[in-house]
Amino acid sequence: MDPATKHLSLEQPNKSSHLWKYTPWKRVHPTGKLDSIPKMGTPKLSISSIDGTAAPDGIRLVEGITSDIDPGIGDEFTNSFLNASSKNSKWTLEIDRGFTSGSPILLEIKTEGKCDIAHISLDVGIRANFELVTKVVGECEWFGILRTGHIGDGAILNDVMLGLQEKGAMLRSDSISLGRDSHVRVGTVSSGSERTKADLRYRLSNPGGTVRVLGSILSADSMHLDHHIEIHHEAPQTFSRLSWHSACGGKSRTVGTGMLRVSEGSKGADAAQIFHNLLLSDGAEADSIPELEVMESDVVGCGHGTANGPIDEEQEFYLQARGYDKHDARRALIAAFLNSTLSEMGGDSLHEWLVAVLTRQLESLES
Repeated sequence: MDPATKHLSLEQPNKSSHLWKYTPWKRVHPTGKLDSIPKMGTPKLSISSIDGTAAPDGIRLVEGITSDIDPGIGDEFTNSFLNASSKNSKWTLEIDRGFTSGSPILLEIKTEGKCDIAHISLDVGIRANFELVTKVVGECEWFGILRTGHIGDGAILNDVMLGLQEKGAMLRSDSISLGRDSHVRVGTVSSGSERTKADLRYRLSNPGGTVRVLGSILSADSMHLDHHIEIHHEAPQTFSRLSWHSACGGKSRTVGTGMLRVSEGSKGADAAQIFHNLLLSDGAEADSIPELEVMESDVVGCGHGTANGPIDEEQEFYLQARGYDKHDARRALIAAFLNSTLSEMGGDSLHEWLVAVLTRQLESLES
């Protein structure tokens, strides 16, 4: 069955579905015509080192899906829609076995049409070691991105997604599997789109796999940013951490739902998640729902937690007493709050680059 036929044969989700409880499907659909697959545009993709020089040998962006690696853990309804809609907009990011890069790699996606979409398959070779930033920019009214793929055995990857659209909606789905003894950090920095629905799923199906999922989310005005994260432990001695920080201003709303699944037989698994929300105004709203599903008794630990609160007035007063005005003191505290997860997303050069991006975003949202 082709992806379009498959999608249209599925029952449309409703609010009784946990995934769609806070952001109904109709709200993030590109046209609102739920009984058809709309025609989509193709964004411009380019790859380089983050300093603007050419990408080194050993990493290639190839048009078409050359390695169709889908772990099968993504939401069937979402992924079939994105797969069908992107039939003319598919790429594979191929990374050679043993590839290394001293400079982070930048994959820039520039949206230009009314509705753009991209399906990117990640094919990361055994023992590759590098940092990847995927930056989404542009002014399209709707953008969809589907990322599938596999991280090879022993690979080390820092993988950061930057959502910097100037307006519109974004629908994102990640469905990624990790090889034996691979170590992956997945970072999300979001501050651009008016509406975001993201479904991020990672599968630890080989012993020794480690994943850290990190979020630095900044919302303002009437933004609605909804991120759902699942980590599947399906092998012994696997490790995961989910740490998500959202700063919410204006009348915006952020949603963070986390599900850590530990399957029977995943002995020695270690899983934990924490959500922190900083409320910057009386009209802002933040929802966090951490969940666990543990079917194995022999685990190192499985924990979860969440915390909401406003800016600490004592910290604000302390900064003002040392020369900051009220505006700069608040900005410094917001930046420090988001930096607690931002600082874990990569090495020093990547962190410095991300801090500069975050600073510009804070300034633009305040102007």
